[in-house]
Amino acid sequence: MRILILIGLLLLSAQSLATVYRWVDENGKVHYSDEAKKNAEAVDLKENTQNNITINTPTKINTTEPKEAPISYSISITSPQEEATIRDNNGAFTVSVSVSPELPRGVMMTLLVDGIVTAPPQASNIFTLTGINRGEHSLVVNVVTQSGKVLASSSPRKIFLHQASVFGPARKSK
Repeated sequence: MRILILIGLLLLSAQSLATVYRWVDENGKVHYSDEAKKNAEAVDLKENTQNNITINTPTKINTTEPKEAPISYSISITSPQEEATIRDNNGAFTVSVSVSPELPRGVMMTLLVDGIVTAPPQASNIFTLTGINRGEHSLVVNVVTQSGKVLASSSPRKIFLHQASVFGPARKSK
């Protein structure tokens, strides 16, 4: 049974090798087909019709071009001060940053509060925050590229945010 299937497959594959015909129409356009047309001639196809491209690799790499040294940024949080206590019921405050040298176009700064990015990347050195919950927080500012690569980070700055109690002042019992 297997031999019959093998012979059948060989016969089918032999039929699939069709002759290719080439002809030119009345407009001078060249056509190719597997069906014979008027004035068509059979084309002899070679077995290897692949295009082979060779690429010459350079034997010596030119290292004379100077490479630009990466810029080293210095960034620090100037306000609020370390362990400052901020009193605001809305959890609003501003963070000022000093960075040198000046940031080129495409390089931004992000502010992280407790390790979470709280403001979109910006070129301005003043971040305005609102809705921060009361308690102790750690602030860090990163200099980042458009792809998100961190080029420099400030030292962490610890601050305390106080908000008035919802329940009012504590009452003494009589």
